[in-house]
Amino acid sequence: MRNLAVTLVQHELKWEDPAENRAFFEQKIREQAPASDLIVLPEMFTTGFSMNALGNAEEPQGPTQEWMQDLAKQLDCAITGSIAVKEGEFVYNRLLFVTPDNCWHYDKRHLFRMLGEHKRYAPGSDRVIVNWRDWRIKLEVCYDLRFPVFSRNKQDYDLLLYVANWPSARAHHWRTLLQARAIENLAYVVGVNRIGADANGLNYSGDSMLVDPRGQLVVDMQNRAGCEQGLADAAAMRAYHEQFPAFMDADAFDLDL
Repeated sequence: MRNLAVTLVQHELKWEDPAENRAFFEQKIREQAPASDLIVLPEMFTTGFSMNALGNAEEPQGPTQEWMQDLAKQLDCAITGSIAVKEGEFVYNRLLFVTPDNCWHYDKRHLFRMLGEHKRYAPGSDRVIVNWRDWRIKLEVCYDLRFPVFSRNKQDYDLLLYVANWPSARAHHWRTLLQARAIENLAYVVGVNRIGADANGLNYSGDSMLVDPRGQLVVDMQNRAGCEQGLADAAAMRAYHEQFPAFMDADAFDLDL
C-alpha cells in the first residue's frame, strides 16, 4: 500500500453555470494540482447547492462525467465531486469518483431537509467504497457527516471522503465532526467544502481539511481559495492501528439502509 497524494480544491462556485464552473476548475487544477493521486472538488460543484433539481440535472454519463474522465486520463489521477444527475424519474445528488478507466458513483443518502433537499432529490441506498491505488475509499456527501452509524468503519475502508456545501454558520460542527470521524474510525478523513456566498444568501467558510487517524490536521485550508495537497501516509496508519487497535473492541451491528 503506497502513500496517497490528495489535493483539496476549495473555491467559490458560479450559480447554476456548469460550463463556467468546469472551465474554472480545469484551469485551477492544471495550474495547482500536479502529481496528485486524488483531486477532490466540492458538492454540487457545477451549480452550487441549488434546489432546481430538474433544471440542473445531467443524464448519466453526461458532459460533466465526460469532462472528469478526460481530465483524469490526462493527469493520471482520480477526480471526485458531486452533481445533480437524473436517472429514470428521479434526480440524485450524485458523487462521481472518476479514474482514467472507470467511474463509480454514490448517491447522497441523508438529504438536508432544512433546505428541502429531500423534496427535490431522491436518497441513495448503497454504501459505496471504491479501491484506488491500494486505498479503500468510502464516499459520502455533506449532511452524511452528521450520522456516525452510516460512516462506521467495519475495517473495510482506509479513507473516508466528504464533499460539501456546508454553511459557515455551522463551521464548528463541520470541523469537529470531520476530526471525530477520523478518530472514531481510525482512518484518514478528507472533507472539501466551498467558500463564498450562493444565490440563497448562504455564506461558506470552506475549512476543507485532510485529517489523519489520530484526528490531527494534515491540511487545513480555513478560508483560503485554491488547491492544497496533503499526503495520506499508509505506513503511519498501519503503525497506529498496531499501536492502538480500538477497532478490535468495537460493537457489532447491522446497518438497516
